[in-house]
Amino acid sequence: MRRRCGVHRKGLQVRRRPSLDARCSTKWRGIPVTHPVQTLIDLATELKPLRLERAVNESDKLDLVDPETLRRELDGHRGEPGVKKLATLLDRHTFRLSDSDLEVLFRPLALAAHLPVPLTKHRVLGYETDFFFPDHDLVVETDGLRYHRTPSQQARAAKRDQVHTASGLRVLRFTHWQIAHAPDEVTGVLRKIRALA
Repeated sequence: MRRRCGVHRKGLQVRRRPSLDARCSTKWRGIPVTHPVQTLIDLATELKPLRLERAVNESDKLDLVDPETLRRELDGHRGEPGVKKLATLLDRHTFRLSDSDLEVLFRPLALAAHLPVPLTKHRVLGYETDFFFPDHDLVVETDGLRYHRTPSQQARAAKRDQVHTASGLRVLRFTHWQIAHAPDEVTGVLRKIRALA
């Protein structure tokens, strides 16, 4: 809040900051409030990751700020408390590798799980797949929130998965973040799937 005097009221928790740039505040029904981006940065200093993720999701649902815009806006707030924590949370969901980088990182994970080299960008039952293992009837899709956020995108992905699954294929989904930063997790899942074959 932009005032120096202390506010003490039962049931009211007040958070103060040393300064607040004018661009970080707006008015809602005539009441001065912080901009949604600034509010989420401030909340990041107080909330645990799960509650912070819920706050980000809620701001998206209410059309206050979407995750991609929020992530871009954080660059203008570098060094502020809460920014690093919020950026880390967002990067886990929006992190996106280029197709070539994704292939380079994913192929060794498949080999470590004793799977053959997959076909990439191969059409299966009319749909392009990220990775396809024909000998194992396995389709692997990789998601970044940036391309799977809207209801129509999610509906298309769900329909594709349903068509593949209904035809007897197994479908796995990993995030780009998992492939780049949690490879053991990915390999572990691939090994379990291979053991079921």
